[in-house]
Amino acid sequence: MPSPIGEAARRRTFAIISHPDAGKTTLTEKFLLYGGALSAEAGAVKAREGRRSATSDWMALEQQRGISITSTVLQFPYRDHVVNLLDTPGHRDFSEDTYRVLAAADAAVMVLDAAKGIEPQTLKLFEVCRARNLPLLSFINKWDRPGREHLELLDEIEKQIGLVCAPVCWPVGIAGDFRGVIDRRNGDYIRFTRTARGATVAAEELVPADRAAVEEGAVWDDAHAELDFVNGVMPEFDRDEFLSGSQTPVFFGSALTNFGVRLLLDAVIDYVPSPPPRIDVEGTERPLDAAMSGFVFKVQANMNPAHRDRIAFIRVCSGMFERGMVLTHGRTGKPFATKYAHTVFGQERATVEEAFPGDVVGLVNATDVCVGDTLYFEDPVEFPKLPSFAPEYFAVARVRDTGRFKQFRKAINQLDEEGVVQVLRDADLGDQAPVLAAVGPMQFDVAQWRLEHEFGAPTELRRTTYKLARRTDAASAPVLRAMRGVDVLAKSDGTLLALFESPYWLDRVQADQPELLLERLIAEG
Repeated sequence: MPSPIGEAARRRTFAIISHPDAGKTTLTEKFLLYGGALSAEAGAVKAREGRRSATSDWMALEQQRGISITSTVLQFPYRDHVVNLLDTPGHRDFSEDTYRVLAAADAAVMVLDAAKGIEPQTLKLFEVCRARNLPLLSFINKWDRPGREHLELLDEIEKQIGLVCAPVCWPVGIAGDFRGVIDRRNGDYIRFTRTARGATVAAEELVPADRAAVEEGAVWDDAHAELDFVNGVMPEFDRDEFLSGSQTPVFFGSALTNFGVRLLLDAVIDYVPSPPPRIDVEGTERPLDAAMSGFVFKVQANMNPAHRDRIAFIRVCSGMFERGMVLTHGRTGKPFATKYAHTVFGQERATVEEAFPGDVVGLVNATDVCVGDTLYFEDPVEFPKLPSFAPEYFAVARVRDTGRFKQFRKAINQLDEEGVVQVLRDADLGDQAPVLAAVGPMQFDVAQWRLEHEFGAPTELRRTTYKLARRTDAASAPVLRAMRGVDVLAKSDGTLLALFESPYWLDRVQADQPELLLERLIAEG
C-alpha cells in the first residue's frame, strides 16, 4: 500500500495569482501543456472563433468576459511528481475566494505584466497571499512585448509587496525583443525559439557564452552588464528565505510564446515545499500518516449543466483517501459516503480511486457540506474555519417573478454556501428580501447572472447605502437597531452583523457606547 508520507513528498500544491490580463490563464494552460495534460491546442487562450475556451475558465460568464471569476483545480504529472494547480479569480472583487483557495495551497506563483507591474487596485490579492505566509514565486510575463525596465519592476515588488527579489534568470533582450535568459545559478544562456501560436513546447538551445557574444552582439553585452549590477545588489536564491516568506525568486518569460515556462515549472518542483502536516484548531500538527482527514475550501454547483450537481472540493491533509470510504462530517457528526469522488479538470471530471496529502478531491452531491468544514476517517480532528472577509457592498435581492420564489430561495442558499456572496437576513423578512453582501461589486454581477441562468430565478438587486459591517452580539443588537443609519442582520450561521452607512457614525458609536460589541472582520479596507 502506498505510504502517505512518501506520496506527499511527490506532491506540489500551489496557486496562481495575478491581476486581470496579466496572463494567468495563459500560463495555467502552458503548465498543462508542459505537463502533458493538454494537447497541442494550447495556444493563445484568448481564442480564435471556434476554438475551445480556456481549460480553467469553465463558467459561461467567464468565457464572455475573458477573465477568471471562479477558482478551479487542475492536476497533472511532471518530472515524476504530481502537481496540483489551483487557479484563482483574477480580480480583487473575488479576493475572498482567492483567500479560500490559498488556504489549500502550499505556495503561490505571482504573475505580473511586464508593462504594468503591480497595479494598485489588485494589490489586495497579493496581500491575501502574504497574510497566509505562503512562499511566493514571481513570474514577469509578456517580456516578448514592449514593457517597463526590469530593474524598475523588481524595485516595485520590493517596495509594494515587501519581498526581497532574487532573480533566478535574467532576460537577454529588452521587453519586446526577447531572445532568451541567462540562468543566474550556473551562467547558462538558454535561447528560445518560437513555435506556431505557442501550441507546442518552446525549443530551447543551450548556447555557449563565447558563441552567444558573437551571435547576440550588443544585446548580449547589455544583458551581462545588467547582470553584473544585479549580482552586486541582489541576493542569490535562498530556499530558507523563500520558505519563510521574505524572499521571492523572480523569473522572466512569455506564457504566450512558452518562453521561460519550463524554468518556472521546474522551480515549482524544486522550490515549492511538499505538503506539511496541517495544524488543527488546538494548534497541534496532524501527522501526514494519521487517518485520512481534509477540509473543504470550495463548494461549487452546476459546474457541468448536464449534471446539475454540487461539488465540495476537499484538500487532503493526512492519510490516504480511498473512494467509497465513509468519512465523518465534523460539523454535523454525520457519516459522509464518498462513492462519487472525482478529480476535476476544468469541466471534465474523472473518478478518483485514491488521493494523498496535498491532493484535491471533488465530492459530488455534498449537499450538507460547506466551505471550511472538516471531514475525517475514524480519528476525529477539526481544522480552523476559513474566515469571512469584511463586505463593503450591500444590495437587497428580490425575485422578479414571485412564481419563481422557490427557485430563488434555493439559489440564494446555494450561493451563500458557496461563498459567492454573503447572505444577510432580517428576522422579520427571512428570504423575502435578503441582503447580499460582497467584497467587490462584480460579485453581484456573478450572483445575478447565476440566479437567472443556472437557477431560473431572474432577480433584481437594489444597492443600499450601507458602507461597512461589524460583528456584534444579541445584547448589542437592539440598541444598534434603534439607531438611525444602522441595521443588524444575521448570517446563515447565526453571526450578527451591524451595517453602518458611514464610518464616521461607527466611530462615534464606538466612542460614545464602548460597551457595544463591534468587532472588525478580516481583510477590511
